[in-house]
Amino acid sequence: MMVDIFIPCFIDQLYPDVGFNMVKVLESVGCNVHYNPEQTCCGQPAYNAGLWKDSEPVAEKFIKDFDSDRYVIAPSASCVGFVRNHYDELFKDSTNLTPVQQLKNRIFEFSEFMVDILKIDNVNARFEAKATYHDSCTALRECGIKSAPRALLKNVKGLELLEMEDTETCCGFGGTFSVKYEPISVAMVEQKLEHVKNSGADIIISTDTSCLMHMEAYIKKQGFTFKAMHLVDVLAA
Repeated sequence: MMVDIFIPCFIDQLYPDVGFNMVKVLESVGCNVHYNPEQTCCGQPAYNAGLWKDSEPVAEKFIKDFDSDRYVIAPSASCVGFVRNHYDELFKDSTNLTPVQQLKNRIFEFSEFMVDILKIDNVNARFEAKATYHDSCTALRECGIKSAPRALLKNVKGLELLEMEDTETCCGFGGTFSVKYEPISVAMVEQKLEHVKNSGADIIISTDTSCLMHMEAYIKKQGFTFKAMHLVDVLAA
């Protein structure tokens, strides 16, 4: 199967290994991976800031960059959720509405593509650690992703998966929310990481680098011994 991959801004600029590791895993299960080097952003940052007019040309370019009939796979539920749930509103009075409808049916977050489309939940990975999984808001509430990443992690040899308390609670990032409402954001991430600490996990895993970046900053600031990792980094081990 030939698939397109979308590499979000956070990953392109800050966590490039996540992109490379996603390709590694997809190729290991038989996918031929196509990367369009002209791709940029999905338009979510501007849209979430209320700048819909600024978001529209970026999103329009995204539609053109992925105008084939192939699946589009991204290691970010946040971007996938934005395309699926908000492009309709952005282009409701536009000729782009038809290609938007087609794109919504082809774009998937990595773990749901693996489990729900390819029907694969074991990639023969080995990673010795105790881990807990963080349900990002966009994965859980915009994409309905909960069981797929856990199914993949449960088949990683040497990995003990522990459920923390309030796993579905927000980590406090929320894009510009963490900047505009810093004290609330800090209190939320503090609560989240206290649950991680109490779970006994060595690492916290998620599908979204934005959440991981937010948590990682607080982990380093507080000197916690556990660390944050993207799902594909664990599966590529």
